[in-house]
Amino acid sequence: MHILITPPLNERQKQKLREAAPGRTLVFREQSAVTEEDLRHAEVILGNLRSPSQLQKCGELKWIQLNNAGTEGYCEPGILPEGALLANATGAYGLAISEHMIGCLFELRKKLHLYYRNQLSHDWRSEGFVNVIEGSNVLIVGFGDIGSAFGKKMAALGCHVAGIRRRSFDKPEWLEELCGMEELDRLLPWADVVAMSLPGNVFTRHTLNRARIALLKQNAVVLNVGRGSAIDTDALCDALYAGQIAGAALDVTDPEPLPASHPLWDAPNAVITPHISGGFALPETLEQIVGLFAQNLRRYLNGEPLGNLVDLRTGYRA
Repeated sequence: MHILITPPLNERQKQKLREAAPGRTLVFREQSAVTEEDLRHAEVILGNLRSPSQLQKCGELKWIQLNNAGTEGYCEPGILPEGALLANATGAYGLAISEHMIGCLFELRKKLHLYYRNQLSHDWRSEGFVNVIEGSNVLIVGFGDIGSAFGKKMAALGCHVAGIRRRSFDKPEWLEELCGMEELDRLLPWADVVAMSLPGNVFTRHTLNRARIALLKQNAVVLNVGRGSAIDTDALCDALYAGQIAGAALDVTDPEPLPASHPLWDAPNAVITPHISGGFALPETLEQIVGLFAQNLRRYLNGEPLGNLVDLRTGYRA
C-alpha cells in the first residue's frame, strides 16, 4: 500500500503519520513535486493536489483526504476514480479563521485601516467617530465549524448572534436564532455584521447578490472568508463606492486572485487579504490537520468508518 502525503510537514508530524500506519509505505511529496508514478500507485492520498484533474492519473486510489474544508473541483463527475472516497479537513480551521475575522472587524469598526494609511503618509489626525462592537447584531451565513467558532467569540463579546445553515442542527445556548437559508432576507436588515463562511458550489453562488446587499443597513459590515463566489463582486463594489454599506473585509474574492486593476482594491473601507486566513499561516492549523489525518488513517487501516466524509452530490461533509 502506498500512501501519498502532500502538505509541508516537519519530521515530527511525519513520524506521527508513520506511527498511525506501521509497515505501510508513506511517500511525502509537496504538491509541485507529485509525479504520475506517485499517483498511479497511491491507494490513499492525504492532502490536496495541485489540480483535482490529477486524480485521473490514479489507478489504485481508494480514499483521498483534503487538507482544507472546501472541495471545489474534487466532486466533479469523472474526477474521482470509481468507488473512491473523499474526505475533507472540516474542523481544523475554526480557530485561525475566526480570529482573522475578529481582527478585520475591529480594524473596520475602529478605523485602524485609515490610521495605518495616515501613518504611511506621516499624517497625525483624527478620523472621527468609531463604532462599538458590543451589542452588535451578527448574522453568520454558513454556520459550520468556522462560522460557529466566530459566532461563539462574538457572543462572548456581548453581541447578538444568529446563524444560517443548510441543514438542521442543535442550537447552542449562546446563539439567539438558527435558521435555514429561506430566512436570509428577513435577517439581513437586522444585521450590523454579515459574516460569510460558505463553500463554493452551485448552491452558494451569489448568495449575497445585489438585491440582498440592498437590504443591508448603511452601517453594516460584510466579512467573507468562505469563497468569493458567494458574493456578487460587482454589486458589493458598487455598494462600497456609493457608501451603501460601511465596509467589507474579504479574504476571498471573485475573481481570485483579484486582478491588480480591479476597482475593489481601491473601494472605500475595503480590507482585502489574499486568501490567507486559513492555510498554514497559523501553525496550530497544520497540527490539527495532521491529527485528522492520523485518526482517519488508523480508521481506514482498521476497516472502520472514516470521519469527515464528503457527499459528492453536494460537496459538503456528509
